This record gives sequence, C-alpha cells and structure tokens, in this order.
Amino acid sequence: MNKNNTIKEMYHEERPYEKCERFGAENLTDAELLAVILRTGTRGENSLELARHLLHPDFGGAGLHNIHRWTMERLMRVRGIGKVKAIQILCLSELSKRMAKEKAAVGLDFSSPDTIARYYMEDMRHRKREVLKLLLLNTRSRLISEMDVSVGTVDMALVSPRELFLEALHKNASSIILLHNHPSGDPTPSKEDVRITRRVREAGMLLGIGLLDHIIIGDNCFISLKEKGFFQ
Repeated sequence: MNKNNTIKEMYHEERPYEKCERFGAENLTDAELLAVILRTGTRGENSLELARHLLHPDFGGAGLHNIHRWTMERLMRVRGIGKVKAIQILCLSELSKRMAKEKAAVGLDFSSPDTIARYYMEDMRHRKREVLKLLLLNTRSRLISEMDVSVGTVDMALVSPRELFLEALHKNASSIILLHNHPSGDPTPSKEDVRITRRVREAGMLLGIGLLDHIIIGDNCFISLKEKGFFQ
C-alpha cells in the first residue's frame, strides 16, 4: 500500500470499518481495531498507518498491552494525534482496565490471594511508581474500604504500622491486607518488603487486627508473602 493512500483508496474489503461489518470485529488486527477508534489519520498517513505507528516497538513496545503506558503528553507528540484522539485512546485504556476488574470481581474471595491479585492486577501492574494499598475487612472477610497509603518507594520512612492500624481502628476493621506493585514487573519481595510485613503482622497481633496477607503485584504475576512462608 502506498504511503500516501487514504482509507478510501484501499480495497473495500481491506478497510477496517467494512472488514468489521463483513467479517466481525474478532477478525480485525490490533492495528485495524485501533484505526476504527482513531477514525481519521493525517496528511500522508491514514488511520490504519497511524495505528501501526502507535503499536510499533519504537513507540514503547509492540502490542495493545502497552496502551496502558501511554500518557496524554506522549500521545500528543505523535503527528496526527491531537487532544481528542489522545483522550479517546486514554478512555479506551481505562475502559479495558475496568472491564478486566469487573470480570475479576466475579468470585472475588479475600481469603484467596489469586482472586485478590486478579482483581487488582490491571489497576496496579502498569503503574510507574510503587503504590501500597491497604484493604480493610470486616469479621466476614468482606471489604469495608481500600486506600492508597503510600506512593513511591515502600519503606518504613513513608509507612508505619501505626498509620495503617489507625485507619483500621477508625473503620472498625477486623483484619487487613497489604497490596503493592513492583514497577519492574518482578514481584519477588525485597528485604524491605519482608521487614514491613513482619512488623505490621506483629503490631496487628498486639491489637487483635490480623494481617491476612501481603501481596506483591508484578507484570501479570504476583507473590503472596503468606503463601511463601513469610508469616511463619
């Protein structure tokens, strides 16, 4: 296809809209799906070519999974992407995360690290900084409240057991769960992660508010410190 071709100049069956209508959305490539969202390209580059540019490894990694890493500023630096298109793409990203979270909510069990990790995975695995979440549970292990208690490096200079349990006492929580992400994608716990976990658990035992788990989210993977034996 010539670089200067427009969507209208493509063969009818190759146009993303017409291809979707004829064969179904499931038969469109990633670039074609994104082209439908973009609707138009720019001078010298149609919407399909623009979509391929966004999905190219040079833009930050091939594949739609990198859509969550894109920012408004980065998108708008691309020729052909203005504020409207950037907002459309960011909304598409957010919609996909919410759909994944809603799907994971079915069967969510706060005694199961696997279901907890799946529920928070899309929210946390794309974060560029570490975020520590505190989950507060009632006597039936149902969620009362959740909050971000630290953004940045998770260490005792930023988070103390006292702050965590003040929140737990304020909300009458019977137990808590800690959850944080590793932006590197590797959920292997650091020495500081283990130290924090043990200090929080010990403080909770004194107050009668149990730490049920500390889950570390990686890139589509996780580690439960309880399952790994760090609660012994």
